[in-house]
Amino acid sequence: MKIFLDTSSLFKLYHKEADTHLIEQIFSGNKIDGVFLSEIAMVEFASTVWKKYRLKEIDKVHAQNMIGDFEADFGKYTFTHVSNAVIEHAKNLLSKYGAQGLRSLDSIQLSTSLSLVEECNLFVSSDKLLNIFFRQESLPVPDTLF
Repeated sequence: MKIFLDTSSLFKLYHKEADTHLIEQIFSGNKIDGVFLSEIAMVEFASTVWKKYRLKEIDKVHAQNMIGDFEADFGKYTFTHVSNAVIEHAKNLLSKYGAQGLRSLDSIQLSTSLSLVEECNLFVSSDKLLNIFFRQESLPVPDTLF
């Protein structure tokens, strides 16, 4: 099985949070032979880590270690290029779903996901709103998340 993870789910692989067990269940309950990420996950992941640090949920050493661990794992992932076509489609998705709350980076995640519809069997987000858009775009999502 090949899966797409957005950053909210990816982050749970490196930091225990509410619902981390649901992401872990996807990996333990399926034979995963490919994990696809949008290139923006590299930036979003680091941003999430430093937000946790600013909120004093983790210390600086833990933040640096998490980023280092993620970077060390880059070879485990297939990073999908954020092409001009992905950006253009993201703009169209904002026109379609912006009034419902779709945000800029999530529009890129959604657009990237849609570009991988032939590659991936499952699309995983721990973001409730993004999951709604995944479903509205008929992407297969886990039953266990939202």
